[in-house]
Amino acid sequence: MAIVDLLKPTPGLRVMVTGGAAGIGLCIAKAFQEVGARVYVCDVDPTAVEAVKAAHPSIGAGVANVADRAIVDRFVDEAVAALGGLDVLINNAGIAGPTGSIEDLEPEEWDRTVATNLNSQFYVLRRAIPILKASAAGSVVAMSSVAGRLGYPFRTPYASTKWAIAGLVKSLAIELGRDNVRVNAVLPGLVAGPRIDRVITARAEALGLGFDEMKAEYLSKISLGRMVTEEDIAAMALFLCSPAASNITGQCISVDGNVEHL
Repeated sequence: MAIVDLLKPTPGLRVMVTGGAAGIGLCIAKAFQEVGARVYVCDVDPTAVEAVKAAHPSIGAGVANVADRAIVDRFVDEAVAALGGLDVLINNAGIAGPTGSIEDLEPEEWDRTVATNLNSQFYVLRRAIPILKASAAGSVVAMSSVAGRLGYPFRTPYASTKWAIAGLVKSLAIELGRDNVRVNAVLPGLVAGPRIDRVITARAEALGLGFDEMKAEYLSKISLGRMVTEEDIAAMALFLCSPAASNITGQCISVDGNVEHL
């Protein structure tokens, strides 16, 4: 097989994407569909799910709050039935969480961030892994963050969950290696779009700065001096699920232009 062919995911892969009706998740879902995969997504936003069904009728979609274990159980059953099995899990769902000093954070906001960003990954994995073990190309891609390798003041709930995902990935890679299921994490940096604009706005307010000043400070910490795109993240997810990555597991790969510090 030519090396260039190894870079293409195997046609017909059965792919499940959490948080897949908007943003990075939707971009990943569409990228897999474009290379011939069968894709099923979930999202907590019913409007976004309906929009996916209307715009991309070949992508299966359902409403699911992945922080709710019972709902996750139903969603995984629904997705696997629709796909006829499972080869790839993209554990993407997550929230930004609150911005503020540790003493000012509400415990309920901490709990919500942990439930959505970390517990949800476990809830989906516990149901998906037995099915992935039966695949000839079982692969998990977990969405962490550059905040999963750097300290992130005033965003401690978010950073804590993203560091935990890195530990989860490295542990599962060892646990599942004998079953030929690969487990990796992607660590996006600043992804251009409305979400990072909201984060910058919240951080600026917390520090008493203007939006433009805060954004310039963020960009000054990136070696390439620019944000990345959703397509950059989707491309890495495709690569990690391709034959070219068949010996890559237990890795946390940054796609961030090299964020030097946060």
